[in-house]
Amino acid sequence: MRHHKLLIVLSTTVFFIPWQIKAQISDSVQILSLEKIWQISESHNRQLKVSDLHRRESRLSILEAKDKLLPELSVGGDFKLNSKFLIYDNGLFSSPQDVPVSRYGYGTGYNLNLIIYNGGKERRNIKIKEEEETIQQYEFELQKNNVKYNASVAYCDLYKFLQFSEFVSTEIASEKKQLTLIENLNKNGIVMKSDVLRTSVKLSQLELSLSDIKKKIEVTRQKLNVLMGRDGEEYFEISYQNIFEPNSIREADYKRYLEIALGQSPQYKIVSRYITLSEMNVKQAQANVLPKISLYSVYNYTYPQVTFYPYSNDLWGFGQTGIKVQFSIDNLYKSKHTVAHARNLFEQQKENVGIKKDEISMQVKEAYLQQQQALESVEMAEKNIIKTTETVRVIRNSYLSQESLLTDLLDAENVLLEAKFNLTTAQVNAKLSHIRLLAIVGIL
Repeated sequence: MRHHKLLIVLSTTVFFIPWQIKAQISDSVQILSLEKIWQISESHNRQLKVSDLHRRESRLSILEAKDKLLPELSVGGDFKLNSKFLIYDNGLFSSPQDVPVSRYGYGTGYNLNLIIYNGGKERRNIKIKEEEETIQQYEFELQKNNVKYNASVAYCDLYKFLQFSEFVSTEIASEKKQLTLIENLNKNGIVMKSDVLRTSVKLSQLELSLSDIKKKIEVTRQKLNVLMGRDGEEYFEISYQNIFEPNSIREADYKRYLEIALGQSPQYKIVSRYITLSEMNVKQAQANVLPKISLYSVYNYTYPQVTFYPYSNDLWGFGQTGIKVQFSIDNLYKSKHTVAHARNLFEQQKENVGIKKDEISMQVKEAYLQQQQALESVEMAEKNIIKTTETVRVIRNSYLSQESLLTDLLDAENVLLEAKFNLTTAQVNAKLSHIRLLAIVGIL
């Protein structure tokens, strides 16, 4: 009785262990959706990290520009050895008067300078840096859209290859059964040996195709890992079911997409901001002809006192505080070409906005039409699947009834497999065309 119970326990354990191991392996494998891949890429993609560093650099440039509004303050000191203090009362070639001064000297003091007015250049420079930071922010958004689109391309490629692998694996399993059937028919003298050979050749070709597809899956998975900023060999799976959702694609017309693009596209925002930036550069160039007014203050302790008469070997202090005005005469004629250059760049940027608007309009139109074409291809591919499936069924029955040749059956099966490939490719193209359209518009 004990042996019987022990046998039952061992049998039950042996039965459940494989399922538990399989469940543990399944739980340990990451299954990533496209949205999850986007989320990981936004946090760990190396290109985005570089773009984010550029954005941080532009923020630091603003702080540096604001620092220039602060007064310039310096302190210093010196120690020196003095030569004889000779005064030539009656000319250089007469006997000089030797004024007694100390053989050494020292001094210490401060220098303060605060710009009160400089044509608004310093504050305008802050605004220029803030505008450059905004441009860097749009550059970051543009880079993020590009990374998400590239991840979508790799994701859809992986989905496509996984589907191809499933189709070919199913076809191989079906072909092996068919080969067994044909071999039995050949043994009974119903079909010729050539039918067995043709089926074997097709089976070998399918296995070679499956091997090629698996290699493409491995390369594409590595590409996705790189885009996510991870180790290229890290294994994961994708939730590749229901990738094609036609209802989510048909949601807006071309005019609506174009309207969104002109308001949300990072590309268009960047060129628009460059107009403001170039306009401020024109004002900066014009400010060169304006006076510079600053408040200054200096004070120094010096030993000995040899600056003013009477001279003295005592420590003395002296300072000045006032307003200094500078006006560069040469800038009246030098800045003409600088201003003309800045204005020329400003006009170029205005034209660039028009050019970019036309480019975005063309890109939106092209992507929108590609999306419509992809949806039509999906509908056509679905109809072809129905037709080719029925064709294979009819030819297979007629072949088994010796009413058609094996070559007709093999050709029909190849056409059906190709139709499945075409449907998957059409669905992937429809998905990617929609994602590309969203990326161009700026709402991906």
